[in-house]
Amino acid sequence: MRAPALTITEVYPSIQGESSFAGQPCVFVRLTACDLRCRWCDTVYAFREGRKQPLDDILAEVRQLGLPLVELTGGEPLLQSGAIPLMQRLIDEGYTVLLETGGHVPIDRVPAGVHRIVDVKCPGSGEAHRMHWPNLALLTPRDEVKFVVSDRVDYQYACDVLGEHGLAARCHAVQFSPAWGLLAPADLAAWILADRLPVRLQLQQHKYIWDPAARRV
Repeated sequence: MRAPALTITEVYPSIQGESSFAGQPCVFVRLTACDLRCRWCDTVYAFREGRKQPLDDILAEVRQLGLPLVELTGGEPLLQSGAIPLMQRLIDEGYTVLLETGGHVPIDRVPAGVHRIVDVKCPGSGEAHRMHWPNLALLTPRDEVKFVVSDRVDYQYACDVLGEHGLAARCHAVQFSPAWGLLAPADLAAWILADRLPVRLQLQQHKYIWDPAARRV
């Protein structure tokens, strides 16, 4: 059966700004559509922009960019069924594949070999109630979890989830990221140090390299 076409907002090379792969050159495949409305979302243009592309055309575009690291992002990539065969084809061709997902869609069908980066939405996002909690039980030492923290309430929520689900032992890395423009990185760093948390402070490197409002970075 032919894989369904995907609606793609953009495909571009950049420096990976987040996760344990931060700093590495990476091809980003940004899929269109998201059913979350996080308060600090910086890619609202991906809610509706984009055009239908066959799987083979997307793969050809990725190959032409010539980088071994590829991330599917959005929007929410897992809202499109074609994301699954796309990830499998990329894995089969030898790419290191990352998936950035909002945490509210089941990750059980994601192909083995993909590095799943799963958001856990904190209360400040306005979408904490949408979390699909069974996802956390599926995490492996290949996967990562990200919390975007906007204030002390978010921080405590993230600490509680970290402990209740044993995330530090379950997955490769747990990232605490300050919400851009809402929480000073130094404040989040101080809280992490005071509590001796087994997490990483994550800064969005691309927003320090380029204009925070720039696209395709």
